[in-house]
This record gives sequence, structure tokens and C-alpha cells, in this order.
Amino acid sequence: MASIPRRLVEELERRGVDVETYIVDLVVKALNLDPKVSSEVHVELALRYLEEGKNLVDKDPIQASEKLYKAVEEAVKALTILFNLKEVLDIVEKRGRWTVTELERAVRTLSKKLGKWLRESWDTANYLHVRGFHEAKLDSEAVKDRLPDIERIVLETQRIIVESKEGKSYET
Repeated sequence: MASIPRRLVEELERRGVDVETYIVDLVVKALNLDPKVSSEVHVELALRYLEEGKNLVDKDPIQASEKLYKAVEEAVKALTILFNLKEVLDIVEKRGRWTVTELERAVRTLSKKLGKWLRESWDTANYLHVRGFHEAKLDSEAVKDRLPDIERIVLETQRIIVESKEGKSYET
């Protein structure tokens, strides 16, 4: 895979934009991928972030917190795309990127469809993002305690994506 020029990465980071997910979103859009394929891309990222986060819990709970948050963020994106939440996707399209506001709006809608557990997992991920990553207040044990919620949303999202690929539909 080709590398991205350092200066471009620096500029994206300066603007608070995650380089990898931003590029993935741009490529998905440029290729006009089918929503199911786009959902699969995001769930693949979610699974990777989940594994990276789990591997970092004992070594670096700060970075683990961020990776686990990103896993949930990608899971929410995958579900938003799969269920075609137009009110969210239109805002993301107009802005050119996802923000916490759109993710939160998607979580509220998705929780009504899939259950309260989804919002609870999102809340856990947000806690890891703020208290674990930005404020660096959580130790490894505190992160481990929250891992089941993170795993649940990522693995449930993967199951839903796989089942949709097999033709099973969900109420939208």
C-alpha cells in the first residue's frame, strides 16, 4: 500500500481528522460503493481497532481506550450505512466527514431499532474516549472492565452485516 505524504497527514491531524477513516470514507464515496460493501469496510475497520485495543490494554490503556472507541465509531458508521439513516448520512455528506453529533444521532435511532444495549455500548466507548484517552484517567483494569460492551457492539454489528449479506433484512 502506498504511503500518504507526511505533510498531508500532519494537516489532517491538525484539523482533528483521523487520517485512515477519512481516506476510507473518501474512497468509498469516490467508488460509489454499494452500502452493503461500505458497511463491510467499516466493520472490518471496527474489528481491527477492537483487536488493536485489546492488545494494548495492559501495555498502554490510553491508546487502548482510543482504539476501542474507534472500533465502536466504525461499528456505528457501518450500521448507519446499512440501515440507510438518510437524516444522518445527508449531514455527513454535506459536511464531508463524521462528527460526534452525527454518531450520537445515529446511535439514538439505531438503539430504537436494535435495543438499548447499543446506546449503552456507545456510552461506554465515549467514556473511554474522554476519560481514558483525552484525560488519561483510566488504568488497564478500568479499560478491561469496559471491554465487554465494546466487544458486543462490534461483534453484533459484524453479525448483522453478515446476515444482511446473506439476505436477511431488518426493520428499518
